[in-house]
Amino acid sequence: MDTAPTATPKARDTVPPPAARGLSAEMLARIRRLAFPLLLLAAWQFASTSLLDETTRSLLPAPTTVAVAAWELIVSGELLRHLVDSLRREFIAFCWALVAIPLGVAMGWWKPVHEQLDPLIEMLRPIPPLAWIPLSILWFGIGDTQNQFIIFLGIFFPILLNTITGVRSVEPNLVRAARCLGSGEGAVLRRVVLRAALPQIVTGIRIGLGVGWMALVAAELVGASSGLGFLINDARTLLRTDIVIVGMIAIGLVGLALDLLIRVLSRRALPWSRAMQP
Repeated sequence: MDTAPTATPKARDTVPPPAARGLSAEMLARIRRLAFPLLLLAAWQFASTSLLDETTRSLLPAPTTVAVAAWELIVSGELLRHLVDSLRREFIAFCWALVAIPLGVAMGWWKPVHEQLDPLIEMLRPIPPLAWIPLSILWFGIGDTQNQFIIFLGIFFPILLNTITGVRSVEPNLVRAARCLGSGEGAVLRRVVLRAALPQIVTGIRIGLGVGWMALVAAELVGASSGLGFLINDARTLLRTDIVIVGMIAIGLVGLALDLLIRVLSRRALPWSRAMQP
């Protein structure tokens, strides 16, 4: 009796699960983001090692030379010491600059306060923090207080202006509704105005920290005995351009880390705000 030949089952095409496909797509996206920086590093390495002579090469060291200098500074603990000093000054000045929040609420909520303080604020605000360095050295001497004063000026005004804008942008119907429900002036400020202005205040803090960080490094270039700015200036006098670049990279990475930290904290603290979401 003839038996019909049985068809051999076809091998199934292996299809990765959706999670794996999403993971691989995310990895490819990250690789694409790194392509241009890696290309720049390769061009920098080639130009420094192949196109420049010995004299010019000392002014633009190769990335490998910069990496060696960075490793030496990390191992010796010198980079960490200067970084901690700079961050400490930034934090103390930031605590001082938080006075801009209640002041901004008062200026944004009460018109007489705004009329009295606004001309003075608008006169001082355009003056760059660096223009205060000569006076700050005369007032406070060379040291932490002088640096913190310069950072304070860089942080204070962005927080103040954004707080004023946030308070003035509160929906009037929210204020009327709170008053109709019997809320007093203090309750309206705390529960309605301040909460509604928080996204704008956080934006001011984010901008202020960035401006303060730039002002700190500039102040340390001329008025400090430690910190990343001092490290850069000291390396410049010794013609150690590799250390100068290490300091610049450290400044950029710390600034990026501060910005990311503020964004993450704002998303968790203000999940209801669309402006805080990615």
